[in-house]
Amino acid sequence: MNTVFNPEPWARHMRRKGMADRPTFRTATQPVPDIPPAMTTQLPPLLADLVAERMRPGADLLAEGRALARDWTVGTNAFLRQNGVGCEAQYKTRCAAEGRMMQHAHIGFRSVERTIESIAEVHATCARQGVTVDRFGITLDWSMGYPLDLRDKRPRGTGIVLNGPEDFARITNAAPAAAHFGDFMLGLPGAVENTKGAIAAGATAIGNLGQYFTFRLPYWDDDVATTEAAVIALGLIAAQPVDVLVHSNLDDGFAGMFADMSSALGMVLIERYIVEDLIGGRMSHCFGHHYTAPAVRMAFHKALGTLTDAPGTMLFGNTVAYKSTPAGNYASLASYLQADIWALRRHHTGHAINPVPVTENQRIPDTDEIIDAQIFAARMVEHASGSLDLVDCAKVDAAADTLIEAGRRFSSSVLTGLAQTGLDIRDPAALMLALRRIGPKRLEALYGAGRADTAVWGGRRAVMQAEWVEELEENAVEWAAQTSPALRPAVAGAGLRACVASSDVHEHGKNLIERILGLSGVEALDAGASADPETVVASAVAGGADFIAISTYNGIALRYAREVQAALERAGVAIPVLIGGRLNQIPEDSNSGLPVDVRTEITALGVVTCENPTTMIRFIEKLAEKTPEAAAS
Repeated sequence: MNTVFNPEPWARHMRRKGMADRPTFRTATQPVPDIPPAMTTQLPPLLADLVAERMRPGADLLAEGRALARDWTVGTNAFLRQNGVGCEAQYKTRCAAEGRMMQHAHIGFRSVERTIESIAEVHATCARQGVTVDRFGITLDWSMGYPLDLRDKRPRGTGIVLNGPEDFARITNAAPAAAHFGDFMLGLPGAVENTKGAIAAGATAIGNLGQYFTFRLPYWDDDVATTEAAVIALGLIAAQPVDVLVHSNLDDGFAGMFADMSSALGMVLIERYIVEDLIGGRMSHCFGHHYTAPAVRMAFHKALGTLTDAPGTMLFGNTVAYKSTPAGNYASLASYLQADIWALRRHHTGHAINPVPVTENQRIPDTDEIIDAQIFAARMVEHASGSLDLVDCAKVDAAADTLIEAGRRFSSSVLTGLAQTGLDIRDPAALMLALRRIGPKRLEALYGAGRADTAVWGGRRAVMQAEWVEELEENAVEWAAQTSPALRPAVAGAGLRACVASSDVHEHGKNLIERILGLSGVEALDAGASADPETVVASAVAGGADFIAISTYNGIALRYAREVQAALERAGVAIPVLIGGRLNQIPEDSNSGLPVDVRTEITALGVVTCENPTTMIRFIEKLAEKTPEAAAS
């Protein structure tokens, strides 16, 4: 019997309060609540829209990558030497066989020196307390995604920049723990130089393939060059004498945008087909950022472990559940760690647990906060391991079985459907570019395992609805309800238009804004994610927008606000600008590399800062009151 995930009303209430919940599973014969309509009908893609005549064949790109392996092979470092292994995959396999939980810490400073110091301090301090930090994720700057000769000419983000093997080696030798180079490495135009440097420094988990499908760098739209670089880099990785794990964070790729969790699992199979079957590499996945309910995390982990045999990289912390104070966020930290530990005790997949510091929803965590989270996780391993016998996992296993069956159908439908267009699905470059150009919403609408239904998000009923979809709808309804009852007719009848964009690749804030606007009767004009300021302004002018609403996440709020205002001045128009999200930025002269609050500076520019959507709602009310329609009523 097929099952569909849906929380009971009390569970929804608990999640709205930022607390852990326990989901229930129910049969597919029961109704699933409607979610926002996004599209009507979908036509199969045309081959001409999916391929690029000027792109080199995948076989030639792979051959170039393999040739590079003659000069670029996996070097050594402190982690490999101390543990007597040739790669992290060997270490993970050994730990899994021993039943030992591995721990992953993430370092997010902008300074290379501060990053090196923090890695050493976290590792040594935890070791003195009997806690082993097995691997460190490094926050790389998005400018590393550009080809090497363009990086100095592009604006910086919030991470560090590593430009060659020596730079990478400083990180891999900071402590005897595995260095994980994920973001802005593999799926972007700078992939080849990045991969060469990381491999030479002994890094044997390189990502993030998921970003290839979804990320766009500012002022870069050459998807052919991006694809060619990614495939060459994958060829170099596959030609190594030891396993170099090709890391993909599912939450950063299509899987984080699918409305159906079975599509996310199907994407695992598609990525594995590309990397392992077509290229000869080893595919490794992580997930967790948007997986809140413990049973959902466990079910997806069980399904993932059933379909893949390579060790996983990490189970990412559920940071979207951090909605309280730091003290309150420990409840969320405990909830997802407990679920991950239970899942690994049942089936150790080689994933490391990832205790994200509880301050992460406010700013980049500092070293002492990272240490606290790691020590907390080690204690959770002791407590959660002893409580597994109290858990009835039958519903988790049933949900996993449903995901597996539907995920296989999705991946098969995608590959069959693309082959029917005439696409050569044996060419990894052609297949990757085609998937990227179709995009997640259309891909799911065409090939999703659920039944077609144009009344719901994506055009299909979900086999197992993604949590973010329901949470977005619930949150949007709650925020939209804050509109004054007396002003709702005026707002709905004012005919207002808002141009909505995100400053970076994180789309969920943008999706929330769009849905709140739709519920309020305001038309949302989509200017896109990772939108260049000039594009945002051009879209606003062309669409006759009454205001611009921007969601930001990556610590560039002040700079982006300035650039939008400058683009408005150049266009000779005056359109109000609202910006919300993480309204912080790293000062250029910062010694710590930590971002600071910049709301005052943004306000001084004439931009409206939104701590939450309430500010936008009040702005809309005032705007609606000034319209001729409101005056006439």
